Amino acid sequence: MENRKRRVVVTGIGMATPYGFGAKKFWDSILEGKSAISTIKRIPLEGHSVHIAGEIKDFDSWGKLEPKDAKRMDRFTQYAVVAADEAVSDAGIDENCTDPYRYGVIVGSAAGGFDTFEKQHHNILEKGPTKCSPFTVPMLIADMGAGRISMRHHAKGVNKAIVTACATSAHCVGDAFRTIQYNDADIIIAGGSEAVITTLGIGAFTSARTLSKRNDAPEKASRPYDKDRDGFVMSEGAAIIVLEELEHAKKRGAKIYAEIVGYGQTADAYDIVAPDPTGAGAAKAMEFAVKDANIKPEEVDYVNAHGTSTGLGDIAESKAIARVFGDLDTNKNLKVSSTKSMHGHMLGATGAAESIVCIKALKEGIIPPTINLDNQDPEVANLNYVPHKAVKANIKYALTNSFGFGGHNASLLFKKYED
Repeated sequence: MENRKRRVVVTGIGMATPYGFGAKKFWDSILEGKSAISTIKRIPLEGHSVHIAGEIKDFDSWGKLEPKDAKRMDRFTQYAVVAADEAVSDAGIDENCTDPYRYGVIVGSAAGGFDTFEKQHHNILEKGPTKCSPFTVPMLIADMGAGRISMRHHAKGVNKAIVTACATSAHCVGDAFRTIQYNDADIIIAGGSEAVITTLGIGAFTSARTLSKRNDAPEKASRPYDKDRDGFVMSEGAAIIVLEELEHAKKRGAKIYAEIVGYGQTADAYDIVAPDPTGAGAAKAMEFAVKDANIKPEEVDYVNAHGTSTGLGDIAESKAIARVFGDLDTNKNLKVSSTKSMHGHMLGATGAAESIVCIKALKEGIIPPTINLDNQDPEVANLNYVPHKAVKANIKYALTNSFGFGGHNASLLFKKYED
């Protein structure tokens, strides 16, 4: 068990989101309570009943990739590479000062190259199967973000892509944490990327009756815990975190954002899309993360909830949070917010994005809000959901939840860094 005592810290963060390039722009925007949701521009909307999303506009790799390279990557891979470049630069990693076989990448995607799939399928139908691009497979597969990042940064250690729907990047970060704890790596680039704002992506989720249709007011469409919520809002982008063994980070003089101290994972074993209404699996994932950190539940100050703005999901998760940490009648210190109210649901990238929310909240002592919470649903648990405006708070422990279709649950627990 000695290897498990290795401490793991965050030394770099990077993002590509509907707010634009970079983690700073993302963080500043959500502290302002600014919505990233707007009318979709990338695809024709005729025939669609959902017209809104958290879409990255005017991307064109933001001039950060060589045109030849970008042309051979699906958008989800481009987002992943751009975000990873920022995170690695932020961490100040000198490749010559780390063993490449102890430098890894765990970056996943829930859907992979939807855009490539659609375009190449269209080519086959219109022009025949020989007109499919020879780069189709390496553009399509969900592991290519991890593969491209490893090549770009000469990371020759663990390299994989976890796929667990909307829990994908939370599991990627959690498994990276475990891998470093168990002394199988010193540095891992971890996170997720998603680009499913396509005709198929919007159409499929609409048919599943999961998306908000509040087309006339995009900024108000994502409204977790509000009684008038009508579904989640699709979003896209990438979130990447550099995790590093503490002594390795200190030796090279790295700045440290926070420490990751707990990881819990369970399955609902209940339904292909609906959460267990009792919240039992979600609660157990949180309990496991708290136990892993060897702390008491009441020590957790902030929960960044999965909080997608769906009818069943918000109720089940809120009950689970109250079960583990207590509600306002028993724990007045706990604060809970859903930043998806602002940035939307980034699917496979969301767990890492919301981990960055926790990391920044710990570092700066401020909790972002849940916007659009005008009339709290009486069926959600009695918790402080930080409505409308960010609040300053002395936070020592912050936990984030991610849950995916198929019943996948992941909870990550971060701690304010103390030497």
